[in-house]
Amino acid sequence: MLDPKPFIIVDFGSQVSQLIARRLRELGYFSELLPYNTPSAVIREKAPVGIILSGGPSSVYDTGAPITEVRDLEPIAPVMGICYGMQLLAFKYGGVVETAEKREYGANTVDWRTPLTNVPKSQKVWMSHGDVVKVPPPGFEIVAFSSSGHPAAILAPRIFAVQFHPEVSHTEHGIDVLKYFCREVCHADSNWTANEMLHQANDYVKKMVPADEKVLCALSGGVDSTVVGKILTEVLGPDRVVCVFVDNGLLRKNEFHDVLKSYQELGLNVKGLDARSEFMKRLDKISDPEQKRTIIGHTFIDIFKGEIKKHSGITFLAQGTLYPDVIESISPRGASATIKTHHNVGGLPKDLNLKLVEPLRELFKDEVRELGRKLKIPEAMLGRHPFPGPGLAIRVLGEVTEERLRIVRDSDAILIEELKTAGLYSRIWQAFTVLLPLKTVGVQGDGRTYEHVIALRAVTSTDGMTADWFHFAPEFLRRLSNRLTNEVRGVNRVVYDVTSKPPATIEWE
Repeated sequence: MLDPKPFIIVDFGSQVSQLIARRLRELGYFSELLPYNTPSAVIREKAPVGIILSGGPSSVYDTGAPITEVRDLEPIAPVMGICYGMQLLAFKYGGVVETAEKREYGANTVDWRTPLTNVPKSQKVWMSHGDVVKVPPPGFEIVAFSSSGHPAAILAPRIFAVQFHPEVSHTEHGIDVLKYFCREVCHADSNWTANEMLHQANDYVKKMVPADEKVLCALSGGVDSTVVGKILTEVLGPDRVVCVFVDNGLLRKNEFHDVLKSYQELGLNVKGLDARSEFMKRLDKISDPEQKRTIIGHTFIDIFKGEIKKHSGITFLAQGTLYPDVIESISPRGASATIKTHHNVGGLPKDLNLKLVEPLRELFKDEVRELGRKLKIPEAMLGRHPFPGPGLAIRVLGEVTEERLRIVRDSDAILIEELKTAGLYSRIWQAFTVLLPLKTVGVQGDGRTYEHVIALRAVTSTDGMTADWFHFAPEFLRRLSNRLTNEVRGVNRVVYDVTSKPPATIEWE
C-alpha cells in the first residue's frame, strides 16, 4: 500500500481547477485540491512534492481578489502557476501585471523559446484572461510568447508558470506541459492507480460508517451510484446497505425494470419504488429548470424519509455525487461561479437526521468507470451514457407533462438504437434528445402540421468538464431525422446542437 506524497492544487476559483488534479491523476500522481486561503503551514504538513496555483476569474488588482502569500510556498515544494496563478506569481515576485488591450480568450498559439519535451515549438492552446504579465519578475526568464506577443510562460529556479490552461482538452499537448512540471521540475514518481483509488474509497467508507450503523444508498441507474452501491456492499455487507431505486416517472424507456434486474444480478440489496405519481403531481405546471431540480431533490428526500422508517439503524445516506456535480452547483474551494444546482449536492435537510457518505465526490466519470472495472461491474453498465439525476424533466424544456415526456422518451430511444446500430454509442460520451418549448409548421401526409421540435445533443468528452459536439455523417442524421418525424407522434422538425462546453453545458437545463 502506497502512502503517496501529493501534489497540492491551490484553487483560486477556476471552473476547471479540479481538471488540474484530474490530469495529474491521469499521469499517475496523487493530488489534492485546497482553497486559496489554506495556511502555508497546513500545506507544509502534507509534504507535497509540488504545488500548482490554479486559474481564476479575478484580477490581482481587484478588491477582494483571492490573494495568498505565494512566496511562502516555494520553500515547501516547486510551484507552478496557471493563468491567474502565473499573474499572482509575477505580481508577488516583483513583476508587472497589466490589463491587456485585447483580451485573450479561446484558441491561441504559443511559441516556445525553450521547447519542452514532446511539446511542439508552436503549440495550440486555450486561454481565458484579461490581464497579462507585462514584465516578468527579476530572475524569471520568459520561455514562451502568445500570438499577441505577451509572455505565455516564465521560468525560475523551482518555479514554472504558463498563461494558458494546459489542463483543458482544447490545449494540444497540455498533458505534456504538466508532465514537464511533475517530472523535470519536481522529479516526482507516479503512484496513483485504480487500485489506489479503490483502496481510498474503501478506507473512506470504513472510517465514515461505524460498525453498528447502516446506509441507505440512493441508486439512479447510472454508473456513479452503481459503483457507490457496489463499494458499500463489498465493504459493509448487503445487510448494512439498503439500496433504493426510485421510478420517478422521468426515466428513459424501459429503464426501471431493466436496471432493477441488473442491480439484483450484481448482488445488491435493492428495492424498487414506484413514485411516478408523486413526482408528476409536484412538477405540475412547473417550467423553471431550477424549480424542477429543487422539487425533484426534495421529493427524493421525502421518499427516502418514508423508506428509512421501515428499517432500523440507518444513519447514513449514500449518493453517487461526482466532482463535476459539485463544481457546477457550489463553490467548494474558492471563488468559482455557480452554473446550475444538482439535486444531489448541497447537503441534507436537518430533519432527515442522516449523514452523507459520498465515496466518489472528488472523482471524475472515467475514474469511476475504472473503479467499476476493478469491482467487476459488467461493461454494459459501466459504458452507459451519463443520465442526469432530475432525469427527463430537464430534457423537456418548459412544463413537464406525460405527453411531453412520451415524446422525449420515444425520441431518445430511437437515437440510442441508431447509435448502437451504427457502432457509434461507445464513441460518444453522452447523447440524448431535448424537447423544445415551441412548435413549428410542417407538411406531413400532404397536410399542414403544427408540431414539436426535437433537438439532438451528442458530445465527446473524457470527464464531463469540457466537451465537444460529435461530427455525425450527414447520412446518419438524415436517417435519424426521418425516423423521428415518422415514428414519434407530435414531432415535425429535428435540429442538431453544435455547441461545445464551454460556452454551453452538456444538458440544456
